[in-house]
Amino acid sequence: MVRPGDGRTVADIVRRAGESPAAIEDGRVFIGKKRVTRADQLVAAGDAVRIGPGRPPESSHVAPNVEILFHEGGLVACVKPAGLPTVPDHAGSAHSLVAIVARSIGAKTEYLRVTSRLDRDVSGVVVFALDPAAEERLRTARAEGRYQRRYIGLALTPAGTLAGEGIWDAPIGRAPDPRLRAVRGPDAKDATTRWRTIATGESSATNVGPQAIAVMLAVDPVTGRTHQIRVHASNAGAPLIGDRDYGGPTRIVLPNGRILAPSRIALHAARVIVPGARGLVEARAPIPAELMETWSALGGDAGAWERAIASETPPLDSRHA
Repeated sequence: MVRPGDGRTVADIVRRAGESPAAIEDGRVFIGKKRVTRADQLVAAGDAVRIGPGRPPESSHVAPNVEILFHEGGLVACVKPAGLPTVPDHAGSAHSLVAIVARSIGAKTEYLRVTSRLDRDVSGVVVFALDPAAEERLRTARAEGRYQRRYIGLALTPAGTLAGEGIWDAPIGRAPDPRLRAVRGPDAKDATTRWRTIATGESSATNVGPQAIAVMLAVDPVTGRTHQIRVHASNAGAPLIGDRDYGGPTRIVLPNGRILAPSRIALHAARVIVPGARGLVEARAPIPAELMETWSALGGDAGAWERAIASETPPLDSRHA
C-alpha cells in the first residue's frame, strides 16, 4: 500500500520494495488489478501496488520452443506446451505464449488477439487473430458453429461409468475459490460440451477406486466457459488425470507397483478448424509424449489417439447425458 513519502511513480515504489526496475518491463507490476506498462506512471497514497514473483533464474531467459502451425490470412496457429500460460499472468508477460508467438513472427504482442485460450497445464492448438477482420471472421464462425475444436482427455473412472457418447450441458459459474469454476455456481452461464468414449485401458489403478480404468475421451466444447471441459468431466464422475483442482488423480499406482505422477492435466487440444481468408484451415498439434506414455502405461491402445482425432461427437439434438 503506497504511503505518503514512498514516491511519486511506480518506479519509485518498485525500488523501495527492493525489486529490479525490470519487473515493470516483465509485466509483473500491478496497481490494483491493472498491469503497469510505464515506469513513470504516477501513484497516489492508498494505491495497492503488487509485484508478482519473477521466473526462476535458470529458466528466466529461456523461452520454450513453440511450433507455428500456420501463419496466413490474418491468423497464426501454434502448439502450446503444457506449463505455459496463454496470456500474461502475475509472473510477467515475457514468458507467455502470446509474447513468444509475437517474437516468433516479428509482430507486436498487442497485435495478437486471443480467440481461444488453453489453461496453463493443458497443451495443444491455439489460434490468434492478427487484425480486426480476422478476429471478426472467427467470432462469426464461433457463433455459427464453424469454429471446430477437438480435445482429447484421459480420465480414470470405474468401468462403465462413462461409456458411449453424450452431451454435458450443466451451467458453469463461480466457485468459492476465485481461481476455479463450479457447476451451477453463482453467476452460472450455459455451457455445452459434446463427448464420446474412444477407448479404455486394460490396466487398473489400484489406489484410485474400485476397478478404476483409464478412459480416452474425444471432446468438443460448443461454448467456451473457463475450465469448461475440466468442470464438466469432473461433474460426470470422470475428473481428468492430473487435474488436482477438480479431483483428478495426481498419483496412480498400477497393479505391478509402478507409480505414475503426471506433471500436467491430461487434456490436449489436438485439432482446430477455422475459416481462413480463402476457406477452412485445419491445424493439428502432435500428441505430447507424456500423455502417450501415460495412456500406454494404463494399457491403452496406441491407435486410439488417431481415432479420437477423427471421431464424430454427437450432434446437439441428441442430448441424452
